[in-house]
Amino acid sequence: MRQPNTDTPPSKQAVISIRGIGKTYASGHQALKSIDLDIRPGEIFALLGPNGAGKTTLINIVCGTVTPSNGTVCVNGFDIQQDYRQARAQIGLVPQELLTGAFESVEATVRFSRGLFGKPPSPATLEKILRQLSLWDKREARVMTLSGGMKRRLLIAKALSHEPRVLFLDEPTAGVDVELRRDMWAMVRQLREQGVTIILTTHYIEEAEEMADRIGVINQGEIIVVEEKQALMNQLGKKQLVLTLVSSLTVVPSELASYPLELSADGYTLIYTFDAQKEHNQIPELLRHLAVLGIDFRDLHSRESSLEDIFVNLIATGGSL
Repeated sequence: MRQPNTDTPPSKQAVISIRGIGKTYASGHQALKSIDLDIRPGEIFALLGPNGAGKTTLINIVCGTVTPSNGTVCVNGFDIQQDYRQARAQIGLVPQELLTGAFESVEATVRFSRGLFGKPPSPATLEKILRQLSLWDKREARVMTLSGGMKRRLLIAKALSHEPRVLFLDEPTAGVDVELRRDMWAMVRQLREQGVTIILTTHYIEEAEEMADRIGVINQGEIIVVEEKQALMNQLGKKQLVLTLVSSLTVVPSELASYPLELSADGYTLIYTFDAQKEHNQIPELLRHLAVLGIDFRDLHSRESSLEDIFVNLIATGGSL
């Protein structure tokens, strides 16, 4: 199994430090198994994993709504159990669930959320948040009248109302259209530029690929990999040369057995997979061999692994390279 790279560089103190966190429920189900993880200040960290992997349990423990069976969590230096109020004040949480038909206005809802954390009234702060989320023109509207996308924005406004250092986004764009999703991506980047640390869980792999600085993958209650996004894609990503043949083949000729080739079911496509990091990839030799064997192609193009391909492979192999 690939060992998670959870070390925080000496120059960057972790804003969230998770050590030995485990959770076993009364039923005997072990949701988390000794999780170690550091989240750096000002980064966007994407936590990926299949349903039931332990993502929500881990988030709830960090936010103080679930008690761990063992281990510790510190948020900006405060222990989430021993210093609950101070630790929780550092965190904004945007849950998956949309708000239902509330009769309060948008502005009153956000003001109330700020008050829950003991923050003094600050009309200027609330205006800034609502404007940033394109909710200022809706400030007097009742929550029940908002569209799904606006309710999603309101959840973020509530989470930001007490000016937290850390923002958890649990499936933030679930159920919203592509245009709104991209608007929200831009908003999240803007928050990071203001110094807010973002922890993102998502089923949209392209969301993590677009936004995250680092990727963590959790499966069956264990963190199986933590890595810089680009480094992960460089290390685990593969490139492929796809050749569309003029005539179909029934099998890959034995003369080409030394090349990592796959033949499509219809026999018209040869796929050569290679490591993009290696200096020599044998493509010239392969093309010469094809010519010698009289195998003609009418098209060729290259493609590379997406983060989704890497994620699926990591889950299938338990984090092995």
